[in-house]
Amino acid sequence: MLTTTVDVRAWLRDNAIAIDSTDPDFLGPDLDALIARLGAATVVGLGESTRFSRQTFGVRERIFRALVERYGFRALAIQDSARSGERWDRFVTAGDGDPETVLAGAWRPWRTEESVATLRWIRAYNLAHPDDPVRIFGVEPPHAEPSDYDAVLAYVRDTAPDRSAAIEAHLAPIRTAHQIDEHVQRHQGIHPGRPFAEHAEDAVALLETLPDTPERVTALAHARLILDFHRQSVASQGFARDERPSAETVLNRQRTTGAKIVYWDGLAHTTNLPISFGPAEFRGTGSHLHDHFGDAYVSVGIGFHHGDLGVAVAPDPLPDLVDAALGAVELPVYYLDLHTDAPESVRAWLAGPAKVRTISGVYDPAADAEANIRLASLAAAFDVLIHVRETAPVHWL
Repeated sequence: MLTTTVDVRAWLRDNAIAIDSTDPDFLGPDLDALIARLGAATVVGLGESTRFSRQTFGVRERIFRALVERYGFRALAIQDSARSGERWDRFVTAGDGDPETVLAGAWRPWRTEESVATLRWIRAYNLAHPDDPVRIFGVEPPHAEPSDYDAVLAYVRDTAPDRSAAIEAHLAPIRTAHQIDEHVQRHQGIHPGRPFAEHAEDAVALLETLPDTPERVTALAHARLILDFHRQSVASQGFARDERPSAETVLNRQRTTGAKIVYWDGLAHTTNLPISFGPAEFRGTGSHLHDHFGDAYVSVGIGFHHGDLGVAVAPDPLPDLVDAALGAVELPVYYLDLHTDAPESVRAWLAGPAKVRTISGVYDPAADAEANIRLASLAAAFDVLIHVRETAPVHWL
């Protein structure tokens, strides 16, 4: 892993560029050079090390707004299902519903006041630019939602009430995954025990024993969507997977619309390189986008040093993490272009393997040494790093 030398620390201090505020409404010139750097790209990946930090969300929002206003970016890709993304899009383009209702059906990390502000800003921008709107889309395929469970149960109650209790016994525990992910339930010790995918399989099997009618066909379509959701979950598959389908969603949107796109996700998903989780490899969306676009895809990693995340208080990073090296710079928030000229000793440091802190819903401060990803090369993984010294939690809806 990277060892910070005197040369590296001096280079970090000399090349760190202060960010004056993480407030999305701040309009100072501190990000001008960075925005110009990112504005030349076709797709910009803004990846954060945690989804629980108000500051990392805020600086990401500042960058997004500037890219829209100054450099013509007209699409926002989010890690969520296509169905959720469509609701975001209908609000910002047509004013359908309200942000709180839109986010009630979104992936849990999006259900924050910060996301409400994002939706309201994009809606206001689109009202002022009706002929050139910003669009939003989810990079994941259509996922099951609570309404799918309701549709299955309604069908069974109407057509086979004697089977209703059996179906509900399978669906009731697993629909909770739409509030707290199954792998997070396991981490928190509240998981009921049996894998959710197995419950979903049994629910489908019970439906298949009912008379073959058009109504059953519809109910089975909902049930199979539920089954696919649980089979594809982190709890079933683990973190190591290939996100090529998500990358193809971004690529297809760019091909068909020509839009410049900002992609918001965790930095494990946005990095230019595959990453390692122990012996397993994860190929995130960003690695495929980088393969396709080359330098026209720019990856920005947004991390922090320590602080309150609401779900936990993260201590200072361990010495072998990049985050610890970045903490040597005495600035509250700053960015660093990893392609800035540097002496050979620093270039070797940047080109070497690295560990970067990542904090998810299963984070435990007592196991902080495990909360990181491994990269083959820091500078090959990210083009720009943003470092927040101290974080405060997002505001949950």
